[in-house]
Amino acid sequence: MLLDYVKLRDIKPALSGYINEALIMLNESAVPDDKVVHDIRVLMKKSRATMRLLLTQLDRISYDREYLTFREVGAILSLWRETSVHRKMLKDMKKRYPGVFSKLNANENISSLMKKPDMPEAIPTDTATNITKIRDILNKSRYRIRFHSLNQPDPKLLLLELEKTYTVVRDRFINARNDPKAANLHEFRKRAKDFLYQLYFFRPIKPQTIKSLEKKLDAMTQNLGKYNDLAVLIKTLGYKYSGESSDSAIDDLILIIRQEQDRYLLKVWPAAYRIFSPGQKLMNVMGFKLLAL
Repeated sequence: MLLDYVKLRDIKPALSGYINEALIMLNESAVPDDKVVHDIRVLMKKSRATMRLLLTQLDRISYDREYLTFREVGAILSLWRETSVHRKMLKDMKKRYPGVFSKLNANENISSLMKKPDMPEAIPTDTATNITKIRDILNKSRYRIRFHSLNQPDPKLLLLELEKTYTVVRDRFINARNDPKAANLHEFRKRAKDFLYQLYFFRPIKPQTIKSLEKKLDAMTQNLGKYNDLAVLIKTLGYKYSGESSDSAIDDLILIIRQEQDRYLLKVWPAAYRIFSPGQKLMNVMGFKLLAL
């Protein structure tokens, strides 16, 4: 029985570490920049994925309290991220397609998104309030986690939760592959990230194989993330093709964005199929022909 003699990575120190790292980043600057916002959001995703792994190791009240804390922080920070992401994508496309953008000078949506906001003389009240709120709820979560009995979680139960995550991701993959609309791809990406972040704790079972799997999953979710950012950009622009009376310049830009999305998806499907194809088993993906529990 493999899990009887292979020690998994310690979960409690890792979870506390995610929170500590987020708090350090928040304390280093008055207003978090784009990189800090991105990095803290990743830490919150890792924290939520870890909590999902611990579902059977905690009582429901404790689980919900911590999970919802990490989700709330992520939701607050997501509002700060979107505008800067749109601006970077549009500026990158403008460099590559100057002719298209020269015809979009009068487009107020494009101009607004590409304009870098003026730096305020003081931190806006709502931003300061949100930063204080994030610090407060993360500090409370860090304190509570100290008293959770997570030093020796049952590895067999953890593996069962990982298998549940894998099964969910496989279902989301099949759904997205058959109906590749933005909502389905976004859901596939979210659950694939859960699987990626949970695998980290199982790396000692077969380090090289699982690290290789993590690398493939990371590349896959990165490409799905870029696809999603472009999908959100199209939605933000409020674009809908209107036929003969349509604006040819914005139509051209949207087609360029669609081509970018196609390029990202072409990088996703081969790896996704190898990992999540119908009938595929978690133990095979982790490099084992059979794992007896």
